[in-house]
Amino acid sequence: MVRLSFEGVRTVLCLGAHADDIEIGCGGTVLRLLRDHPGLQFVWVVFSAEGRRTREARSSAAAFLAGAGKARILIKHFRNGFFPFRGEAIKDFFERLKGTVQPDVVFTHYRDDRHQDHRVLSDLAWNTFRHHVILEYEIPKYDGDLGNPNLYAELDEALCRRKVELTRKFFQTQGNKHWFSDDTFLALMRLRGVECASSTKYAEAFYARKLLF
Repeated sequence: MVRLSFEGVRTVLCLGAHADDIEIGCGGTVLRLLRDHPGLQFVWVVFSAEGRRTREARSSAAAFLAGAGKARILIKHFRNGFFPFRGEAIKDFFERLKGTVQPDVVFTHYRDDRHQDHRVLSDLAWNTFRHHVILEYEIPKYDGDLGNPNLYAELDEALCRRKVELTRKFFQTQGNKHWFSDDTFLALMRLRGVECASSTKYAEAFYARKLLF
């Protein structure tokens, strides 16, 4: 198993279509990075957060980024489910974002995710940040679109439970959904841990399409 280092990382950009996507997809990895590399700078962008979810998104991001050297949290209000039809406006935002941050690592959605909003963000991330490391995270859902990731972040059980605790705490509006539960999130991290023979039993998984040797 080849191991990669994040020692040179200074700035991380997290992109999420909806209010809880970043937390579900890479929240454990964010917590681990901040534990192992205190002082990292984060730019955290949520593209759709309606009504109460705006407050949820902002509060959750602040909690996950509590150990960051600098945290910039941006909450946008593009219409949920309609990103393909708002492509020009979202593309314009990406172009403005590119002028304000030069990330060492970008976390975004899996390109083959079946949710249309997720795919738009993934495509625009690759279109905009062409000379950056981009890691695509996964979101479990009804569509059954989990793939075969090729990069794993080992997480100990305490980090996994902290991720789940924070996600469940801040996103009360999602509590009535059948998939929004501790066992869903923990099960996926446990299975990914099995796949990479994690010494800590758990992992989050990513798709690293291009890494320069």
